[in-house]
Amino acid sequence: MLDTSILQQVTDVFRTLEAHYTLRINHSPRREESKQLIEFLNDFQGTSSHLNVEVLETDGDTLGFALLKNGEETGISFRGIPNGHEFTSLLLAILNADGKGKNLPDEGVARRIRALKGDIHLQTFVSLTCTNCPDVVQTLNIFALLNPNIRHEMVDGALFQSEVDKLGVQAVPAVFCKGKMIHVGRGSLGELLEKLEEAFPPSQEAEKDENAQFHRHFDVIILGGGPAGASAAIYSARKGLKVAMVAERIGGQVKDTVGIENLISIPYTTGSELADNLRTHLAHYPTIELFENRRIESTSLLGKEKEITVKGGEVFSAPAVIIATGAGWRRLNVEGEAEYIGRGVAFCPHCDGPFYAGKEVAVVGGGNSGIEAAIDLAGICKKVTVIEFMDTLKADKVLQDKARSLPNVDILTSTQTMEVKGNGEKVTALQLKNRQTEELHELSLDGVFVQIGLSANSQPFAGLEKTRIGEIVIDAHCRTNIPGVYAAGDVSSVPYKQIIIAMGEGAKAALTAFDDRVRGVV
Repeated sequence: MLDTSILQQVTDVFRTLEAHYTLRINHSPRREESKQLIEFLNDFQGTSSHLNVEVLETDGDTLGFALLKNGEETGISFRGIPNGHEFTSLLLAILNADGKGKNLPDEGVARRIRALKGDIHLQTFVSLTCTNCPDVVQTLNIFALLNPNIRHEMVDGALFQSEVDKLGVQAVPAVFCKGKMIHVGRGSLGELLEKLEEAFPPSQEAEKDENAQFHRHFDVIILGGGPAGASAAIYSARKGLKVAMVAERIGGQVKDTVGIENLISIPYTTGSELADNLRTHLAHYPTIELFENRRIESTSLLGKEKEITVKGGEVFSAPAVIIATGAGWRRLNVEGEAEYIGRGVAFCPHCDGPFYAGKEVAVVGGGNSGIEAAIDLAGICKKVTVIEFMDTLKADKVLQDKARSLPNVDILTSTQTMEVKGNGEKVTALQLKNRQTEELHELSLDGVFVQIGLSANSQPFAGLEKTRIGEIVIDAHCRTNIPGVYAAGDVSSVPYKQIIIAMGEGAKAALTAFDDRVRGVV
């Protein structure tokens, strides 16, 4: 079932395994996929003498397996056949259980995971074609390995459709805890950890230890791990400075981009590949320390020494701070939107589009991302309606022409989305307003994809001058209104939010900060 070349690659990866691992299959012979699962795992176990398969037959609709280490439960299980994008999740589950893998968190984050209390049984419903699902599955598998209170199960939604329908899953990855959805869509380790900390607070003793302030001093602090932040960190390190990169994740928003074709000298790459390349480049400089999965809680930017405090109590200080926190998906901020996220309101057409095959959907936003989403969705959906607030679309003409040529795509301009309506379980309609006539009407549909751009992640930075839409105002040298504080990339007021521009701005901010250091400004 597994290709010979893939099996050889896995064999090479598993050469350093130390513990012994059992893949304990529980299956119902009545399921037609049972034979495939057994064949798949038998092929897989042949890649290492440290792997073996046990097969147990059960009644009902069972189809899955658990991962055991030296005969003991790890808390990790898979319901379905982890092929496609989830094959990597199976590989990493074993490597991580063996204490290996670059995705393992540092001790500061691991301490917070171990502090979670309670019986935490998590299920993540996935699609094997989803590019965001593996990140969530792999993260929660790590949680299970680090904390014996946590169990995590990956569920292939396509093989358990009745369960998907019962839970009302309309977007993936969808994470449930004891039947209640606690997360949907892309999510970093830091985001998932914070949600679990809210639901399962650490004990008072653990919380006291967690909040103990670990204070680290650097020459410059880079906030954000995207193209601008990586560029700023590399340019700073090349000046011989001790650099802290404090970020929620390396790659930032870029990591969610499927295809990149305008990064000069590279005809095509993906966001995931670019994020990996940024991490690799950063690792070439020993004076750069990465502090990933950190969310900024407070900042003190006035005075000679700037201080940044993150979730968990860690404090970073330096005379110079470069803010490169980027931007996030903008929401409609209308009634019903938040309530139905994951139940008809989605942001990623590539991941969630397959759930709407043969159904009617809307795309809110007439820019390039919105029209590209409409074109993609038109291939699988019965009907796609594009809703644009302005009088004309903003997308490139070639995209507009393509969308208008598709028979199942309608385009509404001068139209404002007023409310997302549903029946308590899923989206059923949008209330729209014609901006020219002020007439209200409802558009019946099964889902809505919000594609209205990004908003600057500038909320933690009080005292900085910002534009009306929250961008940090900078001069031609990336200086802000506070000495020693610089901004670069999508969080700043620089025009044109492009990867290549963010990289250049990050370099510029680092060079300016170093020049100010030499001149005694900071």
